[in-house]
Amino acid sequence: MGEPRYSRRTLLAAIGVVVATAIGVATYVSSSSSEASQQIATADRATNKPDAKPTIRFERVYSAARHREVTLAFYLPTGTNPRGLPMSILLHGLHGDARHAAIGNIADVLTAAVAKGSVPAFGFVAVDGGDNYWHENVPGDDPMAMLLDEVPRWLKERGYGEPFAVTGVSMGGFGSLLYARRRAERGDPIAAAAAISPGLITTWPEMAKRRAFRDEAEWTSLDPLRHVKATGPTALGVWIGDRDRFIEGTRRFMREVRPEVSTVKSGGHDDGLYRKVTPDVVQFLAKYAKRAV
Repeated sequence: MGEPRYSRRTLLAAIGVVVATAIGVATYVSSSSSEASQQIATADRATNKPDAKPTIRFERVYSAARHREVTLAFYLPTGTNPRGLPMSILLHGLHGDARHAAIGNIADVLTAAVAKGSVPAFGFVAVDGGDNYWHENVPGDDPMAMLLDEVPRWLKERGYGEPFAVTGVSMGGFGSLLYARRRAERGDPIAAAAAISPGLITTWPEMAKRRAFRDEAEWTSLDPLRHVKATGPTALGVWIGDRDRFIEGTRRFMREVRPEVSTVKSGGHDDGLYRKVTPDVVQFLAKYAKRAV
């Protein structure tokens, strides 16, 4: 499949060049020693301001699993030590991408909580996954393999910690539960999975409209509603609005799985609902970020 190809920006970043974005400034740190993994990633407190803005950075990398360049996006609390920083993978929804994955102001919520000292520092990393519910629907385009095998390497090369959690919205909520399952099947479960308005559809005719699965049998083999124990010891959190179109399947998942957090709030499948729940999502993930470092 060939070695990954990196853009000029990526190569410069890997040797510690400071990359400025319209929102913040950050530095990539290469990590060739074990020092990074031994550091506890907590806030430096240099930016202890409740109104601090997150550091957001984008770069292009080549994914051998997807056979294309993709955007790699980092959403980090400003004023933290990035070396060894615990990271949650952040999965976008249908027709989304890494640049727009931070729904519900989640990066700002995280940054404010870290600045106030109410949670330990961690970050989010997002990547373009296409529209195939985070699995290899198109031969040769395998976003799940990218998440499992390439994202940890990309994080390590930049000095961050390994993924301790996964967070996803809509199609990404489906994907987060599938990712947690795959990690458990590998004997390397993640600590936590947060599913926001997960795309848990209850009928094949409705799911077939997405054209994300070859047939009903393939969907059935991957559907979290049909594999409710497959995530193993991973702590689960699920949030949804009472007027969300996926409420039926999500309520069923909550009843059968009994996640650590099951929250139904007034709202629909939109950013208004996401903004209501992201503070809780950050608090949920933060408990497991402590244990990951």
